[in-house]
Formats: sequence, structure tokens, C-alpha cells
Amino acid sequence: QVHLAESGGGLAQAGGSLRLSCASSGRTFSGSGMGWFRRAPGKERTFVAAIAWSGGSKYYSDSVKGRFTISRDTAKSTVYLQMNDLKPEDTAVYSCAAEMYGAPIRNYSDSFYYDYWGQGTQVTVSS
Repeated sequence: QVHLAESGGGLAQAGGSLRLSCASSGRTFSGSGMGWFRRAPGKERTFVAAIAWSGGSKYYSDSVKGRFTISRDTAKSTVYLQMNDLKPEDTAVYSCAAEMYGAPIRNYSDSFYYDYWGQGTQVTVSS
């Protein structure tokens, strides 16, 4: 069993920054990637960013490209999301997800690619 725990959410002003963390515990991480998704109020969950665990290739949605940066610490089995130049439309519950069985990383933007999910952390951006 894998447990994912997010932290770092909170309130920020437009133009500000927040850094989210997602720590994996339980099994030794052996999958192909981890990602971040978000769900805004009244909307469906959408892909934000993903990172390949081996090699560190990074993928972003168009809405956050150039503002958000995903990174990983393999020794700590932790993935981070640095969010800069935040906008009110970034307000959402952010959840991290992990693929644990080696599925092709090419499906990184599809929620069905991931096997485990965290509970989520609220990010609120005020204008």
C-alpha cells in the first residue's frame, strides 16, 4: 500500500507563490511517474503537471506552463510543485498521484494512469 500526503497549500495573493509537497510512504516507489491534478469549485479534476521518476522528464498543462515547476527528490520519494505568479483561477484543491506499476509515462495527463492519490490540499488565490 502507498500513502501520499500533500502539504503546502494555503492562501496567496495574485502574483504570489506557493510550494506544494507530496511525500510517498509505504512501499518503495517503483512506478514510472507522479503527477499533480487540481479540482476547482464546481469543475472536473484536471491535469496540472507530471514528472517521470526515472530521468525526470516534466510535463505541464498549457494553463500553468511557465509559472509552475514540478520536481522530485527520489531519495525522499517526494514530488514538489512550485507555483509562481499565481492567479485567482489557480484556486482549487490540488492532489498528487503516483503510478506504481510501470505504465507508460505517455499517459501522464490521464487520471487513469495513476494508481494512488493523496487527499488533496486547498490552494486559494485572492485577487
